[in-house]
Amino acid sequence: MPRKLLVSSFLFVALTCAPALAAPVAATLPRDRHKQVDVLFSQWNSKTLPGCAVGISRDGVLDYARGYGMADLEHDVPVTPRSVFSIASISKQFTAFSIGLLTQEGKLSLDDDIRKYVPELPAYEKTITLAHLMHHTNGLREQGQLLNLAGWRGDDVSTEADVLWALSRQRGVNFEPGTEVLYGNAAYTLLAVVVRRVSGQSLRAFTDERIFKPLGMADTHFREDHTELFSRRAWGYTSREGGGWRLSVSNSDHSGASNLFSTIGDLLKWEQNLLDGRVGGQALVAWARTSGRLNDGTATGYGGGLRLAGYRGLDMVSHDGMDGGYRTESLLFPAQRVAVVTLCNGGNIEAGELARKVADVYLGAHMKDEVPPAVKLADAQVSALAGDYWSPQTDEVVRLEFKDGALRQVGVPTAFVPIGNGAFRPGESMHVWRFSSPRGLSIQDFWPTTRNFIRLTEPMPSASALAAFVGQYRSDELDTSYTVRVADGKLAVRWPRRDEVVLDAVGGDHFVGSLGAVTFTRATSGGINGLMISNRRLRRLRAERLGGEVSIDRAIPAPLSQ
Repeated sequence: MPRKLLVSSFLFVALTCAPALAAPVAATLPRDRHKQVDVLFSQWNSKTLPGCAVGISRDGVLDYARGYGMADLEHDVPVTPRSVFSIASISKQFTAFSIGLLTQEGKLSLDDDIRKYVPELPAYEKTITLAHLMHHTNGLREQGQLLNLAGWRGDDVSTEADVLWALSRQRGVNFEPGTEVLYGNAAYTLLAVVVRRVSGQSLRAFTDERIFKPLGMADTHFREDHTELFSRRAWGYTSREGGGWRLSVSNSDHSGASNLFSTIGDLLKWEQNLLDGRVGGQALVAWARTSGRLNDGTATGYGGGLRLAGYRGLDMVSHDGMDGGYRTESLLFPAQRVAVVTLCNGGNIEAGELARKVADVYLGAHMKDEVPPAVKLADAQVSALAGDYWSPQTDEVVRLEFKDGALRQVGVPTAFVPIGNGAFRPGESMHVWRFSSPRGLSIQDFWPTTRNFIRLTEPMPSASALAAFVGQYRSDELDTSYTVRVADGKLAVRWPRRDEVVLDAVGGDHFVGSLGAVTFTRATSGGINGLMISNRRLRRLRAERLGGEVSIDRAIPAPLSQ
């Protein structure tokens, strides 16, 4: 690590970790704060529901920890503060810190080309560096969606080799490295590979030796085998259609992006390390808490596996997680030296929202109301904005409807709140959806890269016109063929080992379904010559049309070789 960075990092931590700042917090803490926290989680304090564990520390001292709901519905085991959860994407900061430790020792540089360590990857037109991976500015397509489109089912086992197979076949990227920010998991799976190939240890062994044991995090480990058993596990659940719950856990045998298991107590020890640098030192902690930047100098708001956005006027370091039925959130307020960790095992539990409400209880006296106030608009003005919008930038489609007196994304319950000048915020978030006359829409969320859309006004294809899209399409990048047919007046697409996906027409050659947006492409003659599949984390994956039309009955799914 350059000496200049070490010095500036030391100063950064010294300024943000001063113990003197903790005193005002103690003076303003509500006496009934534990009772207020219990009220927040009361909905999940049941013997028939999954639930959460929550922990709060002040200046490294545990202030409150409690479990709500059930860790194991099948065996009537309640959640306790010692329950072990999959913490999902909170895992990323430990992978990043491992890279930082190796950087500190001079064993690698963040400016290194990823192909120096993973030569299996293709030589893209522009170099992808370790820094691009760490800060989500790499442009790689999302690993889970690639495997999905190659025929993996949700409950299939996926390995590091499977991810490398998919990534090594890709000829395209979402964008030129360094020009945008797009959160994804492939980058951190690759960083885990780098840790192993540079250190000679698996990510589990490296983090056990270098991070978890020194910090006394005895209940924390990266899982390398989905069949591994360990005590006090909280199982992940999602709701079952018609009532009840179903088990929802990942079968992945790769780590780096996820697959770390831990407890609230262990994670609070880690949050304290992000203040005092007991492991790694103050300079490395500051490095992890420093934002990456785009090529034009724009801060990404993301450090070493850490989100760096503030909350209600306070500096905050955080990360959320979502994997199967697990929903997790960790928050750290450095100046106030307060940390909140919420680990939940129900897919419909808003762990991030709950964690912020806990922070409101503890730090409300120090916070500001930053959510833009609502303005009144006539229903006719709002309903006129409903429709389908397509992005020439990403090839995504977003669908908006006017429902129950508010504008909403189709399939998403959150109401859009008008805040003036053509802008709306989804619920209480700080995200901004801005409409411009006559057809434009821009979306600004946590990430600094704005996504731009235009309203689709092309006519819907007639029932007879749908026949032109029917046929087989081949993706060499995934070694997979897709069969498109007409079913009940709509297009449907099917590929090996996956259920058929029905596509809704949204205008012209654009369609949407559960796999994202599907845009058919045309040759200069006007005939359909291919299709592209796009969604937020995967853009323009192309499949070329094969000669002739193919009936769905002739498309016999072949077994997928793994």
